[in-house]
Amino acid sequence: MAGRLKGPTGRYGGKSAAERQAERRRRFLDAGLELFGGSPGYRGTTVAALSEAAGLSTRQFYEEFRTLEDVLAELHLQVNSWAEDAVRAAFATADALPLVERVTAIFRAYARNVTADPRRIRITFVEIVGVSHRLEAQRLARRARWIDLIVSEATAAAVRGEAVDRDYRLPATAFIGSVNGLLHDWSAGWVEAGLDEVVDELVRQLLGILRPVGEWPVREG
Repeated sequence: MAGRLKGPTGRYGGKSAAERQAERRRRFLDAGLELFGGSPGYRGTTVAALSEAAGLSTRQFYEEFRTLEDVLAELHLQVNSWAEDAVRAAFATADALPLVERVTAIFRAYARNVTADPRRIRITFVEIVGVSHRLEAQRLARRARWIDLIVSEATAAAVRGEAVDRDYRLPATAFIGSVNGLLHDWSAGWVEAGLDEVVDELVRQLLGILRPVGEWPVREG
Protein backbone atom coordinates (compact mmCIF):
# COMPACT_ATOMS: atom_id res chain seq x y z
CA MET A 1 0.00 0.00 0.00
CA ALA A 2 1.49 3.32 -1.12
CA GLY A 3 0.40 5.29 1.92
CA ARG A 4 -2.06 5.53 4.75
CA LEU A 5 -5.71 6.25 4.07
CA LYS A 6 -7.04 9.59 5.21
CA GLY A 7 -8.99 9.60 8.45
CA PRO A 8 -12.25 11.45 9.11
CA THR A 9 -12.28 15.11 10.07
CA GLY A 10 -14.59 17.17 12.31
CA ARG A 11 -16.07 16.45 15.76
CA TYR A 12 -18.00 13.32 16.60
CA GLY A 13 -19.17 12.05 19.98
CA GLY A 14 -17.68 15.11 21.67
CA LYS A 15 -14.18 14.34 20.38
CA SER A 16 -12.17 16.08 17.71
CA ALA A 17 -10.76 14.19 14.74
CA ALA A 18 -7.29 14.44 16.29
CA GLU A 19 -8.54 13.00 19.60
CA ARG A 20 -10.30 10.13 17.85
CA GLN A 21 -7.19 9.41 15.80
CA ALA A 22 -4.98 9.37 18.92
CA GLU A 23 -7.42 7.00 20.62
CA ARG A 24 -7.45 4.64 17.61
CA ARG A 25 -3.68 4.68 17.42
CA ARG A 26 -3.42 3.88 21.12
CA ARG A 27 -5.83 0.96 20.73
CA PHE A 28 -3.75 -0.48 17.88
CA LEU A 29 -0.56 -0.09 19.93
CA ASP A 30 -2.17 -1.70 22.98
CA ALA A 31 -3.29 -4.60 20.80
CA GLY A 32 0.23 -4.81 19.36
CA LEU A 33 1.75 -4.99 22.83
CA GLU A 34 -0.63 -7.82 23.68
CA LEU A 35 -0.16 -9.86 20.49
CA PHE A 36 3.49 -9.11 19.68
CA GLY A 37 4.58 -9.28 23.32
CA GLY A 38 2.48 -12.34 24.08
CA SER A 39 0.88 -14.83 21.76
CA PRO A 40 1.20 -15.35 18.83
CA GLY A 41 4.09 -12.86 18.60
CA TYR A 42 4.88 -10.38 15.85
CA ARG A 43 5.55 -12.95 13.14
CA GLY A 44 2.30 -14.77 13.87
CA THR A 45 0.08 -11.69 13.83
CA THR A 46 -1.90 -10.40 10.84
CA VAL A 47 -3.40 -6.97 10.25
CA ALA A 48 -6.85 -8.55 10.54
CA ALA A 49 -5.98 -10.15 13.91
CA LEU A 50 -4.47 -6.94 15.26
CA SER A 51 -7.49 -4.92 14.14
CA GLU A 52 -9.86 -7.41 15.76
CA ALA A 53 -7.90 -7.29 19.02
CA ALA A 54 -8.09 -3.49 18.93
CA GLY A 55 -11.81 -3.58 18.23
CA LEU A 56 -11.27 -1.62 15.03
CA SER A 57 -11.36 -2.29 11.29
CA THR A 58 -8.52 -2.99 8.91
CA ARG A 59 -9.45 0.22 7.11
CA GLN A 60 -8.83 2.12 10.34
CA PHE A 61 -5.51 0.32 10.70
CA TYR A 62 -4.35 1.64 7.34
CA GLU A 63 -5.45 5.12 8.34
CA GLU A 64 -2.84 4.96 11.12
CA PHE A 65 -0.08 2.65 9.87
CA ARG A 66 1.29 1.29 6.61
CA THR A 67 2.42 -2.09 7.92
CA LEU A 68 2.58 -4.19 11.09
CA GLU A 69 6.29 -3.40 11.17
CA ASP A 70 5.38 0.23 11.82
CA VAL A 71 3.45 -0.86 14.91
CA LEU A 72 6.37 -2.95 16.18
CA ALA A 73 8.80 -0.08 15.55
CA GLU A 74 6.67 2.35 17.55
CA LEU A 75 6.21 -0.13 20.39
CA HIS A 76 9.96 -0.76 20.58
CA LEU A 77 10.67 2.95 20.88
CA GLN A 78 7.91 3.37 23.44
CA VAL A 79 9.15 0.56 25.69
CA ASN A 80 12.67 2.00 25.57
CA SER A 81 11.36 5.49 26.35
CA TRP A 82 9.50 4.22 29.41
CA ALA A 83 12.70 2.60 30.68
CA GLU A 84 14.78 5.69 29.95
CA ASP A 85 12.29 7.91 31.81
CA ALA A 86 12.55 5.60 34.83
CA VAL A 87 16.36 5.72 34.71
CA ARG A 88 16.52 9.50 34.41
CA ALA A 89 14.10 9.87 37.34
CA ALA A 90 16.36 7.58 39.37
CA PHE A 91 19.40 9.67 38.40
CA ALA A 92 17.66 12.74 39.79
CA THR A 93 16.76 11.15 43.13
CA ALA A 94 20.03 9.23 43.62
CA ASP A 95 22.40 11.99 42.55
CA ALA A 96 23.78 12.66 46.04
CA LEU A 97 24.28 9.00 47.00
CA PRO A 98 27.67 7.26 47.08
CA LEU A 99 28.66 5.42 43.89
CA VAL A 100 27.59 1.90 44.91
CA GLU A 101 24.19 3.03 46.20
CA ARG A 102 23.65 5.31 43.23
CA VAL A 103 24.47 2.64 40.64
CA THR A 104 22.25 0.12 42.44
CA ALA A 105 19.29 2.52 42.64
CA ILE A 106 19.57 3.54 38.99
CA PHE A 107 19.94 0.06 37.62
CA ARG A 108 17.18 -1.30 39.83
CA ALA A 109 14.86 1.38 38.43
CA TYR A 110 15.70 0.24 34.90
CA ALA A 111 15.21 -3.44 35.65
CA ARG A 112 11.93 -2.94 37.46
CA ASN A 113 10.54 -0.89 34.60
CA VAL A 114 11.56 -3.31 31.87
CA THR A 115 10.46 -6.41 33.76
CA ALA A 116 7.23 -4.94 35.12
CA ASP A 117 5.46 -6.35 32.07
CA PRO A 118 6.82 -9.52 30.39
CA ARG A 119 5.47 -8.24 27.08
CA ARG A 120 7.92 -5.34 27.21
CA ILE A 121 10.84 -7.75 27.54
CA ARG A 122 9.69 -9.76 24.54
CA ILE A 123 9.23 -6.64 22.41
CA THR A 124 12.66 -5.30 23.37
CA PHE A 125 14.80 -8.42 23.37
CA VAL A 126 13.03 -10.94 21.13
CA GLU A 127 10.46 -9.71 18.61
CA ILE A 128 12.50 -6.76 17.33
CA VAL A 129 15.51 -8.90 16.38
CA GLY A 130 16.04 -9.81 12.73
CA VAL A 131 12.79 -8.37 11.37
CA SER A 132 14.30 -6.03 8.78
CA HIS A 133 17.29 -3.80 8.10
CA ARG A 134 15.21 -0.85 9.22
CA LEU A 135 14.35 -2.33 12.61
CA GLU A 136 17.87 -3.64 13.12
CA ALA A 137 19.10 -0.09 12.60
CA GLN A 138 16.54 1.18 15.10
CA ARG A 139 17.44 -1.52 17.64
CA LEU A 140 21.15 -0.75 17.37
CA ALA A 141 20.47 2.99 17.58
CA ARG A 142 18.55 2.53 20.81
CA ARG A 143 21.29 0.29 22.18
CA ALA A 144 23.84 2.97 21.28
CA ARG A 145 21.75 5.47 23.22
CA TRP A 146 22.00 3.32 26.35
CA ILE A 147 25.73 2.92 25.81
CA ASP A 148 26.11 6.70 25.51
CA LEU A 149 24.22 7.13 28.78
CA ILE A 150 26.52 4.71 30.62
CA VAL A 151 29.65 6.30 29.12
CA SER A 152 28.47 9.76 30.13
CA GLU A 153 27.73 8.79 33.72
CA ALA A 154 30.89 6.69 34.08
CA THR A 155 33.00 9.57 32.78
CA ALA A 156 31.31 11.94 35.23
CA ALA A 157 32.04 9.49 38.06
CA ALA A 158 35.69 9.41 37.00
CA VAL A 159 35.84 13.20 37.11
CA ARG A 160 34.49 13.06 40.67
CA GLY A 161 37.18 10.55 41.59
CA GLU A 162 34.67 7.73 42.11
CA ALA A 163 35.71 5.65 39.09
CA VAL A 164 38.80 4.83 37.08
CA ASP A 165 39.75 7.40 34.43
CA ARG A 166 39.45 5.40 31.19
CA ASP A 167 37.63 5.18 27.87
CA TYR A 168 34.31 3.56 28.79
CA ARG A 169 32.95 2.95 25.30
CA LEU A 170 34.07 -0.69 24.99
CA PRO A 171 33.17 -1.82 28.53
CA ALA A 172 29.81 -0.06 28.32
CA THR A 173 29.04 -1.93 25.09
CA ALA A 174 29.97 -5.23 26.73
CA PHE A 175 27.83 -4.43 29.75
CA ILE A 176 24.76 -3.69 27.64
CA GLY A 177 25.23 -7.08 26.01
CA SER A 178 25.22 -8.68 29.46
CA VAL A 179 22.08 -6.78 30.45
CA ASN A 180 20.19 -7.79 27.33
CA GLY A 181 21.26 -11.42 27.53
CA LEU A 182 20.65 -11.96 31.24
CA LEU A 183 17.28 -10.17 31.37
CA HIS A 184 16.11 -12.09 28.30
CA ASP A 185 17.18 -15.44 29.79
CA TRP A 186 15.65 -14.57 33.17
CA SER A 187 12.32 -13.61 31.60
CA ALA A 188 12.33 -16.85 29.57
CA GLY A 189 12.77 -18.89 32.73
CA TRP A 190 16.27 -20.07 31.86
CA VAL A 191 17.85 -18.45 34.93
CA GLU A 192 16.83 -19.77 38.36
CA ALA A 193 17.10 -16.54 40.30
CA GLY A 194 14.91 -13.75 41.56
CA LEU A 195 14.95 -10.35 39.92
CA ASP A 196 16.85 -8.86 42.86
CA GLU A 197 19.59 -11.47 42.38
CA VAL A 198 19.78 -10.69 38.66
CA VAL A 199 20.00 -6.97 39.34
CA ASP A 200 22.66 -7.48 42.04
CA GLU A 201 24.78 -9.51 39.62
CA LEU A 202 24.55 -6.86 36.91
CA VAL A 203 25.34 -4.12 39.41
CA ARG A 204 28.47 -6.05 40.46
CA GLN A 205 29.50 -6.23 36.81
CA LEU A 206 28.98 -2.51 36.34
CA LEU A 207 30.92 -1.67 39.49
CA GLY A 208 33.69 -3.97 38.26
CA ILE A 209 33.86 -1.86 35.10
CA LEU A 210 33.95 1.38 37.07
CA ARG A 211 36.47 0.11 39.62
CA PRO A 212 38.36 -2.98 38.38
CA VAL A 213 40.14 -5.27 40.84
CA GLY A 214 43.19 -3.51 42.22
CA GLU A 215 41.78 -0.06 41.48
CA TRP A 216 39.73 0.39 44.65
CA PRO A 217 41.27 3.01 46.94
CA VAL A 218 43.24 1.61 49.88
CA ARG A 219 41.70 2.66 53.18
CA GLU A 220 44.32 3.86 55.63
CA GLY A 221 44.25 3.27 59.34
